Amino acid sequence: MGRIVVVSTGGTIASRWQGSGFAAEAHGREVMATAAVPEGVTVEVVDLFSVNSPRLTTTHQLALLRAVHEVLADPGVDGVVVTHGTDTLEESAFLLDLHHDDPRPVVFTGAQLPLDSEDGDGPRNLHDALLTAARCRGLGVLIAFDGKVHAARGTIKTHTLDADAFADPSGVHLGNIGFGKVSVLRRPERPAALPLPAAPGTPPRVDMVMHHADGDPLLLNAAVDAGAQGLVLVATGAGNATPDIVSAVAEATARGVLVALTTRVPAGPVSQIYTHGGAVDLVAAGAVPTGTLRAGQARIAVLAALLATPDAAERVRLLRHVLGDAVPAADLARA
Repeated sequence: MGRIVVVSTGGTIASRWQGSGFAAEAHGREVMATAAVPEGVTVEVVDLFSVNSPRLTTTHQLALLRAVHEVLADPGVDGVVVTHGTDTLEESAFLLDLHHDDPRPVVFTGAQLPLDSEDGDGPRNLHDALLTAARCRGLGVLIAFDGKVHAARGTIKTHTLDADAFADPSGVHLGNIGFGKVSVLRRPERPAALPLPAAPGTPPRVDMVMHHADGDPLLLNAAVDAGAQGLVLVATGAGNATPDIVSAVAEATARGVLVALTTRVPAGPVSQIYTHGGAVDLVAAGAVPTGTLRAGQARIAVLAALLATPDAAERVRLLRHVLGDAVPAADLARA
């Protein structure tokens, strides 16, 4: 069925007890040894790094992006599986999806239970990811978890502990895995892939600020003063805050800061309905609404736009493209 390369990055699927808690420790071959390999699949393992995913940095994620592109430069590879911690899996998977222009799949998976757990979920998830990587093409970057296949875009961790940990709160999953088969229910809509970014000397700072009752611009302004080139405002409702925050957003965008507007509500789109500090005013101040993308993936969208070009206007244009607005592929190549 295919030659699959497994890129190991750590996470719970590679974690063992450390005396006071669990931490990523095992190498990829140890993780791979726990799983049944689907018939007809051959596996190669690349140990990229082994960390708990809350510790991941942009530098880690860009190293993963480059590593996967290097693997896919070999035409004999049929697909890639990435084992990853679940806490930030949605962010890394989306970053790779934004730059993935290849029919061969990249499938992320992980576990909610550590490596040596009895009846752990890691072995099944890894088997299912291998099967998905061998069977599916043309779907972009995927997440295989608890018998389901998810598109990277829009899929987030929805439960801290349950085995069924991932979903798109505003949509439906792509398919199901079982009985040695992958049943694809729909195909995801994806914008044209961004070019692979150059390795930055220092990755751009992108911060997130959440609005709440009594919320003021203090933290947003502090992020700008700390050198943030991008910001994600996690607003209330359909994307609402206050007039003071609108003013702070306008000042930030005037300084060339790229601002995305999302919401702390689990499902539904950001929508321009309200004024007096609502999304109507925030968008007029320069914030870019993120549709149904939530905070972590909205931040990745901002990061990708910042990495693509130093020009402030182009960054806004590319962010809108990443969020689903059409930008000609030729223009992307020039960015």
